[in-house]
Amino acid sequence: MNWTHIIVAGYAGAVIALLVTLLRKKGWVSKVGAVVLALAAIALWNVLDARYFMPQRQSVQTQSEAERFDAAFAKLPIYGVLKEQEPQFMAQLRDRSLAMQKEGKSEQQIIDAIQPEIMTLQIKRLQSAPDANVVAFMQANMQQTALVQKESDDACFRFLFPGVKGGINAARLLPQDVTLHRMEVDAQMMRAAWGETKHTVTEAERQRAQRDVQPILQKLTDRYGSDFSLMATPQQAIGKEQRVCNIVQDLWREVLQLPADRAAGIIRLSMEMTGQ
Repeated sequence: MNWTHIIVAGYAGAVIALLVTLLRKKGWVSKVGAVVLALAAIALWNVLDARYFMPQRQSVQTQSEAERFDAAFAKLPIYGVLKEQEPQFMAQLRDRSLAMQKEGKSEQQIIDAIQPEIMTLQIKRLQSAPDANVVAFMQANMQQTALVQKESDDACFRFLFPGVKGGINAARLLPQDVTLHRMEVDAQMMRAAWGETKHTVTEAERQRAQRDVQPILQKLTDRYGSDFSLMATPQQAIGKEQRVCNIVQDLWREVLQLPADRAAGIIRLSMEMTGQ
């Protein structure tokens, strides 16, 4: 069992979570549809290859499943954060994953089971993370998406919506330092959200975020027309893979051009609403 693949898959953010929320507010997608799309977004980083982080094959073969899990987890920047902040959560995650593996569950089944818990924790931390860390969180997501699209529009679409046409092995496309950077950004965000510099979201911030995002939505609607709603129904986007990938990146590009505090406010709001 490739434990690093499973663990890494759980610690990536959902780059289209805001789109899901905004499409619901526009009435272009039902609540059930939004949930399905949000789950797809949660799973969008499930394609990372763990070979870079795994111990040598020969030594791995002599380890028990529990030892392999611990060895894989110890290689990840997030390990120290969870060990400090959420030791009980980490223990439960480990026990549940090992139990499912013993039951004969596949890697994907284990990922599907633990991801909602990990995403819930990340959403919670984002609300308390300082502006710079929240912005860096989304920038790292967008860096990966842009690099995948350089390979092909089809790869980008599969990267964002693995449930439609099947996913890709992103680690074969992305530089290893990009994958490591992604995990380090997550770890830094979670640690900053726990310290003295943690942020407190106010109602005024939420209202400002709602106002700030409206011109962006209007701009994208004018630019893409009805295709903007394809985020809610990616099954209907076959043949428009390039357009869909561009919409996702254009949205976040517009958001990230705002001052850090305003961009962070929109990201926090989107994650908070997605987590409800």
